Amino acid sequence: MTHCHGIPRAIPEEVGMSAARLKRIAPVMQRHIDEGTIPGALTMIAREGRLVHFEKFGTRDVADAKPMEFDTLFRIYSMTKPITSIAVMMLYEEGHFQLHTPVSEFIPAFKDMQSYCEAQTEIVDAECEMTIKHLLTHTSGLIYGGDSDSPIDTAYRAANFYDATLEAMAQKLGNIPLAYHPGAAWSYGMSTDVLGYLVEIVAGMPFETFLQTRIFEPLGMIDTAFSVPDEKADRYATLYEPAENGGIQVIENAPVSLGPRSFPPSGGAGLQSTATDYLRFCQMLLNNGELEGERLLGSKTVELIRINHIDDAWQPLEREGCGFGLGFAVVTDLAGTQCLGSEGTFSWGGLASTTFWIDPVEELVAVFMTQLIGDSPFHAQFRVLTYQAIID
Repeated sequence: MTHCHGIPRAIPEEVGMSAARLKRIAPVMQRHIDEGTIPGALTMIAREGRLVHFEKFGTRDVADAKPMEFDTLFRIYSMTKPITSIAVMMLYEEGHFQLHTPVSEFIPAFKDMQSYCEAQTEIVDAECEMTIKHLLTHTSGLIYGGDSDSPIDTAYRAANFYDATLEAMAQKLGNIPLAYHPGAAWSYGMSTDVLGYLVEIVAGMPFETFLQTRIFEPLGMIDTAFSVPDEKADRYATLYEPAENGGIQVIENAPVSLGPRSFPPSGGAGLQSTATDYLRFCQMLLNNGELEGERLLGSKTVELIRINHIDDAWQPLEREGCGFGLGFAVVTDLAGTQCLGSEGTFSWGGLASTTFWIDPVEELVAVFMTQLIGDSPFHAQFRVLTYQAIID
């Protein structure tokens, strides 16, 4: 197990985990690689602020037989969203806005929005203003366009949100009716991309500059960015998907504009990162907003972030037993999840099967990295393999 720049290591038993039980992770991950389910993976676990497990499996590029390395760079896709949400909450703490502040106070394109009725046969005035909290909780009425021929999906596909600036993206979204009235439902979508533009406006600097100077540099996230520089290109993992005849195949064109370079910077899905960088971000949150003397948020703000803010009937991406906080899924009913863990655990994942979770009850952080767009049965296995190793 290697060092995680700045996160100290521990013998597992020192923090109430079993080294022998943690060894159960390796054969399960290796089996997925041998069966051709995934190209390779990195698994990381820290407890009580100390690293107890960090292992690499398989390759970052199958054809060239490039092994997975501890510093491999990954497209983290929607694991960008929690970082963007933290940026917003940092500005919230500075007094720039309240959670109930209308988005239109900063982005005029969202003034006097309209909404489709449920059947999308009629367009009406939105019943209320979209607020910053609506964006943070994905209850804004913004969606990701699907493949159907419905009016809203057709409009989203035609908009090409990633072809210009964040301002242009927001203007396009403001011209499309919402999928529902703000606050009336939960729907995954462009909300966090709009938050990236909000950060840009409120902070008075480019969104990527705010992340670099206010989050990445203070936390020592040395490899997280919206682009992969040439000197790091060899560390960049290849992206795969399941092949029709079994196994996996290379995806030639990454979804939207989220390849090695992502401009305009997508607050919803544009970052590239490493497992070690993301663990540092998670550890800051587990530490109630602070890491190694650098405080990004107050403890009460983190407490607000990690509680459920949506109706109990709305299951984020059909995750049973989960609600949604300010940028994260939150376990509200452990029995409902049908998995080991703790109520109050907050987490999210990315399109290419990356994932993380933060368990305040057990003082535990886990990060899983691979590059496969498709079903991810190994997530649930990794969760069980992590928790079964807790012995105290």
